[in-house]
Amino acid sequence: PAAWAALSKRFGRLSLAETLAPAIAYAENGYPVSPVLGKYWSNAYRVYKEALHGPEFGSWFETFAPAGRAPNIGEVWASPDHAATLRSIAETEAESFYRGELAEKIVAFSKQYNGFLTLEDLAEYEPEWVEPISVSYRGYDVWEIPPNGQGLVALMALNIMNGFDVPNVPDVETYHRQIEAMKLAFADGKAYIADRRYMNYRVDELLSESFAAMRRAQIGTEALTPEPGTPPKGGTVYLAAADGEGNMVSFIQSNYMGFGSGLVVPGTGIALHNRGHNFVFDENHPNGLAPRKKPYHTIIPGFLTKGGKPIGPFGVMGGFMQPQGHMQVIMNTVDFALNPQAALDAPRWQWMEGKTVLVEPHFPRHIAEALARKGHDIRVALDGGPFGRGQIIWRDPDTGVLAAGTEPRTDGAVAAW
Repeated sequence: PAAWAALSKRFGRLSLAETLAPAIAYAENGYPVSPVLGKYWSNAYRVYKEALHGPEFGSWFETFAPAGRAPNIGEVWASPDHAATLRSIAETEAESFYRGELAEKIVAFSKQYNGFLTLEDLAEYEPEWVEPISVSYRGYDVWEIPPNGQGLVALMALNIMNGFDVPNVPDVETYHRQIEAMKLAFADGKAYIADRRYMNYRVDELLSESFAAMRRAQIGTEALTPEPGTPPKGGTVYLAAADGEGNMVSFIQSNYMGFGSGLVVPGTGIALHNRGHNFVFDENHPNGLAPRKKPYHTIIPGFLTKGGKPIGPFGVMGGFMQPQGHMQVIMNTVDFALNPQAALDAPRWQWMEGKTVLVEPHFPRHIAEALARKGHDIRVALDGGPFGRGQIIWRDPDTGVLAAGTEPRTDGAVAAW
């Protein structure tokens, strides 16, 4: 909420109250649950019903399963508590969330169940303005949020791919190199990405051509086995926006793993996140758990420019799929000349761990078989859910015409007026 207020104040023409009014109306009056959202909501309910038995989780079921079940697809769902919370945030420029009534409710709930959150923790929080990081990729500049975010992983992978010749249509060797580059980038990301104040290496060192060349030289004809552990799943919302005056926004936020911690502050609809999940319990590791420290973070909005001019925002939701989706979408656009919708529609792969690579049901079978012959453990998914959910807006640098694409794997939409 502090970010909403800060963005509204710095860039917005409407008040925060006007900006949040549609969301408040949806929360108060309800909206029909969309297909993909309904699927994941139902899955979460089944998991929570089996796993969350303490009284501290009662508010989740009261808020998100008020009829004793998850809402059905197409059923109108409303949440007056969410409406009241959003209205309080709107009327106070988000102050109530950090230094007012909502803050007091959050802290009281935390203390009731032996949590560690205090009023001082919330009161001292301020959103942070950062300088984005980038690499030059075949004449384009690809921009990401700096660490503690994992956008650095996507940039390191693209930097490795920069040194390879890529055909106009992706072949087996292209997919093999993509997967190997991503595995190496993740290995480095898991070892080095942390709160920037604690990193052992600077971003410019990790994005240097010498480092990329060293990693690129390790890619051979056979699949490698890198060291990182198994990436967990995520739960994120991404949006891209642009207007006729040239303003463009790449925006992402997440409480992680669908509903975050599963803890909902009674009477508010506020689901507390579990973003600390990606800390490691090694005090000597750059990403080791410590006070006033941010963990390795999976959510990453992306942006593309060329010659200093904005091309547009892009993003792919989905935990540790995000940098993998970023690299594939950028290469689909830059290397394979696909339009925004086609870039999102193209079949994807996802490296899971070791030599295991998950591919979509419509991934070309002959490519999958050829990758298996190179030593990749190829597994075909039953649906496209694990492969991210993206949105893109590109501006033609010559005509200024905007073209958008929305993810076929989720409940996305392209809206223009």
